[in-house]
Amino acid sequence: MSFNRHITRSLHVWKESVFRKPLVLRGARQVGKTTLIQQFASKYKFSILLNLEKKADRFYFEEYDDVKTIVEMLFIAKNIAFKSLGETLLFIDEIQESPKAIGLLRYFYEELPDLHIISAGSLLEFAMKKVKSFPVGRVEFLYLYPLNFGEYLEAIEHKVAVEQFHKVPINPAAHQTLMKLFNNYAISGGMPEVIKVYMQNRSMADLPRIYESIWGTYKNDVEKYTTNDTERKVIKHIINTAPFYIDQRIKFQNFGNSNYRSREVGESMRNLDDAKIMRLIYPTTDIEIPAKPDLRKSPRMQFLDTGILNHSLGIQGQMLGIEDLSRAFKGAIIPHLITQELISLNIFNDKKPNFWVRDKKQASSEVDLVFTYKDKLIPIEIKSGSSGSLKSLHQFIEQASHPFAVRIYAGEFRIEKNITPKGTPYLLMNLPYYLGLKIPEYIEYFIENNSLHIKA
Repeated sequence: MSFNRHITRSLHVWKESVFRKPLVLRGARQVGKTTLIQQFASKYKFSILLNLEKKADRFYFEEYDDVKTIVEMLFIAKNIAFKSLGETLLFIDEIQESPKAIGLLRYFYEELPDLHIISAGSLLEFAMKKVKSFPVGRVEFLYLYPLNFGEYLEAIEHKVAVEQFHKVPINPAAHQTLMKLFNNYAISGGMPEVIKVYMQNRSMADLPRIYESIWGTYKNDVEKYTTNDTERKVIKHIINTAPFYIDQRIKFQNFGNSNYRSREVGESMRNLDDAKIMRLIYPTTDIEIPAKPDLRKSPRMQFLDTGILNHSLGIQGQMLGIEDLSRAFKGAIIPHLITQELISLNIFNDKKPNFWVRDKKQASSEVDLVFTYKDKLIPIEIKSGSSGSLKSLHQFIEQASHPFAVRIYAGEFRIEKNITPKGTPYLLMNLPYYLGLKIPEYIEYFIENNSLHIKA
């Protein structure tokens, strides 16, 4: 089963570019990197697909230093004429298994610019540390994540929902259907294998073993993130306990009721962040652009996939019976998923979103997310049900130089005029949960259609 991934458009742009460089596709294990490029290979007259976990494929890079020799040998073995360089895709999968192959990418760019080269792998950050001379400036990157809600709708082949989902503003008649589909997505998550099995059986009964297999793979990879036994123990502890702290900001010191020190936990968390399995989401105290993450303040944790998180917490069965999933696990699941949706849009870089906290000691004010639109930093609150307190959002607006704010909730799309307790007028755009992926488009629509309300 193949999936229509939004990153494919960028692959086509890369293919046609006269400034094309070898492409490195990055992302955690099992998010669909190999399948994506195997599908994309059909756009070429010829393709050579290597997997460097296989000794026979790794041989070319272990035995030879000259890229022209490597390519000539591959073309001869695959019965491709050397004059067909410009019509051929060379896909080097699991490239992290050969730091030497990573280093050679620069020479492919310099000596064989007509050949189309894509490499992919997991744990690349760790492999790069072993590369003597990384080809900076001679490769380009794309990032792949689990399927987001838009990709999920296409995967389950709900064509009408896909059409309605992409309308800005949304048709109110589509609200109930999209909310129901989003609830299913919030429970299952976006891992390709999970969605594939769900599509075959139309049941979530078989999914736990898939989650356990995926999560088990990440746990078994722990050896690759570490250099000593202490690091190994700390990372295992984090993986086993982190899900239970997803609803709060964390401290590294004694994390998860352990005796581990801040330095040990911090280093291990950053390794897991590099592996794209658990991300550290830091706050900002800025109300104007640029929003700078404050690394001295306590971060929140973000899992690769909400479905895996739900499985780790053991709450998927319970979630099936909840009408408003913002109540699941102390209200943490929906904010986690909205953050996951925004991360999935960052295919050109590894930038993570931020949340906002007041720049005052003992201040508890916290806005769930902030989003940069042109010269404005827009506060976004994610609330239970159709209402909820907006105290922190009001504090942000009272300091900001613009009147625009967003609330994500269980209700329907609407824009309303509002006023803070201190008398500051502002405009509030209310978005249903399922439009989290569309935040950039809706903020553009919101501001450009209400520009007359901007403060002088």
